[in-house]
Amino acid sequence: MDRRERDSNQTLAVLIDADNANPRIVDGLLNEVAKLGVASVKRIYGDWTTPNLGSWKAVLLEHSIQPIQQFRYTTGKNATDSAMIIDAMDLLYTGPFSGFCLVSSDSDFTRLAARIREAGKVVYGFGEMKTPKPFVAACDRFIYTEIFTSDSAESTSSAPDGPALKQSAKQLRGNTKLLQMIRTGIDTCSDDSDWANLGAVGSYLSKALPDFDPRNYGYQKLTELIDAIGLFEIKRDEKGVMIKDARKA
Repeated sequence: MDRRERDSNQTLAVLIDADNANPRIVDGLLNEVAKLGVASVKRIYGDWTTPNLGSWKAVLLEHSIQPIQQFRYTTGKNATDSAMIIDAMDLLYTGPFSGFCLVSSDSDFTRLAARIREAGKVVYGFGEMKTPKPFVAACDRFIYTEIFTSDSAESTSSAPDGPALKQSAKQLRGNTKLLQMIRTGIDTCSDDSDWANLGAVGSYLSKALPDFDPRNYGYQKLTELIDAIGLFEIKRDEKGVMIKDARKA
């Protein structure tokens, strides 16, 4: 069984870099974590004596997130990263966790993610779309936190950090990388009739692209994304939802 396909009762350690995460994502973040497993540990790291973390303090008690104090010893050095990395390694060797959720857009956690995976644990990364690709690639799965931002009056979908706008068929068809990956997934998972199970294609895409998520394109489900592209046939039978490249019809 793939490490990302374990049951929803897997125990997870959620570690948040307060300096590189927005408190507005907390509700969406924890809802997403709940889909992946049980957050047995929820910790957030930062220098809580500084005013820039004030907006975090309002949500910590509400969500039972434990703040870990880390003073800045000198200007220009991020002591928060070091504290979070040391804590993660302690939890790796002493805690009964199935996986870790690392919440940051900082590439400094790239080696940490790789080391946790080397120990046989699953790593879910959460960060903004500006997150460097090495950190994204080091995770089993990476989820962009823009999809958690509410489209309320104070945060519209046109905002830089707002949720992704739903892309049109023309935009999706112009994304050659996306189309190629979907077609490769279909070819990899299809039977002799060129039909492939959509769930299997989705699993392939997640393995090939850790940051693949239909919500990045404005669609809640893979079925909706595939249907919007308009270049693939979709049917439902006793095998489930099946997909086929329309060019092979």
